Amino acid sequence: MKTPISTEKAAEYLGGFKPNTLENWRSRGVGPRFIKIGRLVRYSIDDLDAYLEAHSRQSTSQPT
Repeated sequence: MKTPISTEKAAEYLGGFKPNTLENWRSRGVGPRFIKIGRLVRYSIDDLDAYLEAHSRQSTSQPT
C-alpha cells in the first residue's frame, strides 16, 4: 500500500471536492473507504481509484 493521504488531498484527488464532502460521506457511510487510527483519517490511493472506477459510467441513462 502506498502512503495514505489526508482528507484534503483525497478530496482534491477525487476531482476537487471540498474536504467537508468527504467528512459528510464518512458520517453517512457512503463514499470511498478510509483508514481511521484514533482521530486521524487517511485515504488509500488504491481505495480512491476503486471508488472512481465503481462510479464510472458510459451513458447518462446507465443505472447507478
